[in-house]
Amino acid sequence: MSHISSGVEYGIHCLLFLVGEDGGSRDASVRDLAELQGVPLDFLAKIFTKLSKAGLVAATEGVKGGFTLARAAGDISVLDVVTAIDGDKALFDCREIRARCALFDDTPPNWATSGTCAVHAVMQGAQRRMEEALAQETLQDLAQKVNRKSPASFDTKVVNWLGERAGKRTAK
Repeated sequence: MSHISSGVEYGIHCLLFLVGEDGGSRDASVRDLAELQGVPLDFLAKIFTKLSKAGLVAATEGVKGGFTLARAAGDISVLDVVTAIDGDKALFDCREIRARCALFDDTPPNWATSGTCAVHAVMQGAQRRMEEALAQETLQDLAQKVNRKSPASFDTKVVNWLGERAGKRTAK
């Protein structure tokens, strides 16, 4: 079982399509983002509700409405997105099994249970390092990595595709 959900993966990939070339934002509907990325619409709608409640995206009004980034892509960390979608959950849940050793006959000695469990301490350190790493990466950083990898024409194709979709909604 993974610690970070598939919802985070869907959310980040879709948020990257809201990042403009200058690090600003462009808008798109959840329906269009779901179709563009090939992800379930209902699931993505729930993800964007969470992102909106966390102040990471803002709804845009009207027939052409959808969502836009609520602040600059460089000001939204990957940790912000993970926390918005998955909540603030611990990497490890210590069950204090160190007190259950059969040799203790249900009466563990103080030396066995005093202080923080060594296993728990390792996991807490791992959690801190993971959160620090996620906090250091922003949507802008990820967008730049994707842009370096993709052909220059890809962003234009995305903008045109989203624009055509928005235009069709106004024509109805």
